Amino acid sequence: MRKVEEIEEQIQKLSPTEFAELGEWVLAQDWKAWDAQVESDAKAGKLDKLVSEGKAEYQSGRARKF
Repeated sequence: MRKVEEIEEQIQKLSPTEFAELGEWVLAQDWKAWDAQVESDAKAGKLDKLVSEGKAEYQSGRARKF
């Protein structure tokens, strides 16, 4: 049996409270991965074009602060 299948079986055995706790943990892990990816992309300059476009739109009056 594959590891994921084993985990799925165990998840199905969780109580509603345990399942909710697991869901919160998975979401937290996903956000950590997202933050790390954004930070990596920013350091690599991958977001520079978007930042420049946003600044240009703001300076031209097509965007506003929020």
